[in-house]
Amino acid sequence: METRYIGAIDIGGTKIAAMVASNNGPVARVMQPTVKTGSERALPEQAVALLEQACKTAGVALSAVREVGVSSCGPFVRNGGLTGLSTPNICGGLTQGSDLPNDWTVIPLEQVLREHFDHVRLENDCVGALIAERTFGAVIDEPDCAYVTWSTGIGFGLCVDGHILNGKNGNAGHAGHMLISERDALCGCGNRGDVESLTSGRNIGTRLHTSASRLFSAARDGDPAARAAVLEAAQWFGRALYNIVATLDTRVFVIGGTVWQHHGDWLAPAVEQEIASHLPALTQGVKLVPAALGPLVADVGALSLVLPADWIAEWRLTSPWEKLRDAPPVP
Repeated sequence: METRYIGAIDIGGTKIAAMVASNNGPVARVMQPTVKTGSERALPEQAVALLEQACKTAGVALSAVREVGVSSCGPFVRNGGLTGLSTPNICGGLTQGSDLPNDWTVIPLEQVLREHFDHVRLENDCVGALIAERTFGAVIDEPDCAYVTWSTGIGFGLCVDGHILNGKNGNAGHAGHMLISERDALCGCGNRGDVESLTSGRNIGTRLHTSASRLFSAARDGDPAARAAVLEAAQWFGRALYNIVATLDTRVFVIGGTVWQHHGDWLAPAVEQEIASHLPALTQGVKLVPAALGPLVADVGALSLVLPADWIAEWRLTSPWEKLRDAPPVP
């Protein structure tokens, strides 16, 4: 029987990863910095070229890959009936005075990918992560849950009654841009006082003229000013989770992202206290759990979007995604 291969692409503001997998698991993964120059087709063409590089590494022809799952930062827009990418972290034409070296407003992501592949499933990266955690991670088959990333930005993937929420353009879960304060804290999207402006590592580090890693490490070590700033961010983060509970009756939050991976152990009590301090009829029993797939959640998420159903049981037994940890980057 001919071996079946699937492709996966994870697109972020900093890097793109491409993978090819068979029923035995991923066979190759490569990464590059996200391109931000050239025409608006440059990024999807980079993604295709990177997947072709992964195929060459695995000794597989790109033509053997007909199904591709794409996990990408957002927001998305509908562009000629297809999904385009319109994120201020990549598209320099969206924000006045942007320091990005392009004037893009919409990247024709799905259009270019469909020129090469028969089946393309494109989802927000937090939706992909949620699908991965519901398939292989911390909330297998949990019907009322959310995946949340606390990192450079804040993003959500939402599931209610067993149904993943998408919305009119695939942007359900952009609750990091929920307005929760009148404070003059600027988000990269242009909002002031949204969740991301008040809690993301990048934004609070910028306000305090330091890097996120230094700020959170200093807070963990007991520096009074850093600790006060970070615990306030944790309170705002908890308030955002409460708003999701009040809206969707969520039972479990799976939390990933670099901030939570490195500091969730001591920040969790502050976040849990903020949730529990409001309306117990809604919040009683709500749980926070770390992403079981850890830093691989985005990669497994992209694969999960097109993973054949008859591969799932074996993958749950063998955890073949673990081999991705040692994959080298492509220069």
